[in-house]
Amino acid sequence: MARVSQEHLDARRRQILAGAAHCFARNGFHGTSMQDVLKEVGLSAGAVYRYFAGKEDLIAAIADEAFVNIRRAFEEAAELTPPPTPDVLLGRVVRGVFEDQMYGMERRASAALIVQVWAETMRNERLAKTLHDGYAGMRAAWAKLVDAYRAAGLMRADVPADDVARTLIATAQGFLAQEALFGGVEPDVLENGLRGLMSMDPSRIS
Repeated sequence: MARVSQEHLDARRRQILAGAAHCFARNGFHGTSMQDVLKEVGLSAGAVYRYFAGKEDLIAAIADEAFVNIRRAFEEAAELTPPPTPDVLLGRVVRGVFEDQMYGMERRASAALIVQVWAETMRNERLAKTLHDGYAGMRAAWAKLVDAYRAAGLMRADVPADDVARTLIATAQGFLAQEALFGGVEPDVLENGLRGLMSMDPSRIS
């Protein structure tokens, strides 16, 4: 019998994950059965179970990849030199997440899958730890970005860097949630909205 190459095994695993991801995006994690996944990927049960013990394994693998993709988008943006202003920074993050197109899904489906992954951490301790670790890493990276803003004289120093980092992350997360819920969310809207807020002159507020 011919030996199956690692490339073939990796491609088959990716095929299964892509099919499962499309099912989960349409029907939710708990509205999707393994039979739904088998039908989506067009493979036998034996072929799928060779790679994954069941639906929980599929959820974990997809969630892990979603965490990695989002964290990479945040951390790459935080490393830009010179540091971009928040409107440009967050626009870059959202574009990075959207352009990744997890498993070839269109943008709203990809955002919906990300939101489902976040929700799944409420009941899955392993995923919750992965999310917690990733969030801590993003906060640390963006706190360094805040330090860079201050060093450049762009930001006041009397607000904790972690407070600013968490607010920036929350803004990007909220925008992803809007895309999942309503669709049609363009990164330009986020950039323009933040640019407008940043243009406020506190001295003119009475």
